[in-house]
Amino acid sequence: MRSYGQYCSVAKALDVIGDRWTLLIVRELLQQGPCRYTDLRNGLPGIATNMLADRLRDLEEAGLVRRYEADPQVATTLFNLTEAGAELEPVLRALGAWGIRYMAEPSAADEFRSHWLSFPVSLFLHDSEPDGAPVAIELRTGDRPAVVEAAAGTVRTRLGTAPAPDLILTGEPRVILGLLSAKLTPEQAGEHGLEMDGDITVLRRLQAQPWA
Repeated sequence: MRSYGQYCSVAKALDVIGDRWTLLIVRELLQQGPCRYTDLRNGLPGIATNMLADRLRDLEEAGLVRRYEADPQVATTLFNLTEAGAELEPVLRALGAWGIRYMAEPSAADEFRSHWLSFPVSLFLHDSEPDGAPVAIELRTGDRPAVVEAAAGTVRTRLGTAPAPDLILTGEPRVILGLLSAKLTPEQAGEHGLEMDGDITVLRRLQAQPWA
């Protein structure tokens, strides 16, 4: 691990997490929880096998990641964040908030995984009716469906489907994010190819500044 050689807390932090891919590995473990090596590779398109192995070793040595053997019936090694590693969550959220400005025009070559939606979605969706009935919005985009759930004042995003979603959104990730963030109205999102099935008004409960 290279060092800036500076007695400064920012420099010391970057000595540990400043290398390419390192924070994205942390992102995967924050969003997915304990992961197999293959889970991490699938969530990090473009990373070389030896690079992933090197970065995991560096993170283990720094005390941010630990590996352990799963239950015998699973028979695999899992990687998870330590307490110190989990403390990077607000750092990733701050970076995610700062980086949203660069997501308006994705490159045609950009890869996408559905669980990556959880950071941007959590930044601009909030439950304004904590006493209301639970609502679920199913997002069909990327490699797997995801669900935004609001209940008792809390909004969370998870992979999977909802048994009876109030709204289903099907389309490109950038259009879905545009609608969820209220940068696009439902009419504008529809013009960009987004399919909306269900009660579109449930979004008003979750958006800080819903469309007019």
